[in-house]
Amino acid sequence: MASFNKVILMGNLTKDPELRYTPGGSPVCSFGLAVNRRYRQNDELKEEVCFVDITVWGKQAENCNEYLSKGSGIMLDGRLQQRSWETEDGQRRSKLDVVANSVQFLPRTGDRSQGAGQTGGRDMPGGDDESIPF
Repeated sequence: MASFNKVILMGNLTKDPELRYTPGGSPVCSFGLAVNRRYRQNDELKEEVCFVDITVWGKQAENCNEYLSKGSGIMLDGRLQQRSWETEDGQRRSKLDVVANSVQFLPRTGDRSQGAGQTGGRDMPGGDDESIPF
């Protein structure tokens, strides 16, 4: 039987990225991601937050470490990975993480320099609706 392991998430970093290098020299970056879900229950608007640990490898790991910080918005696609270990007192533990294949940096709230939301003449430098030739 075929299997499929793909995750797409969009959220904000819960802490600054931590960059490390493996003994072989490969960069690996890890950080936490908060993904919010808003929903209505009866007449009340509720919000739930899911916290996910993210791992990024290679050049993308170095870029995440350089350009992201706590609160940064990202969208990523990746895969689930389960880790298992045994504690010092002999208990078995396991945890699901996401290993990112690609990370898209999102503009910060209020940051219009990357073109987010710039569709009207008023958003263009020196422009207004009357100066648009069409």
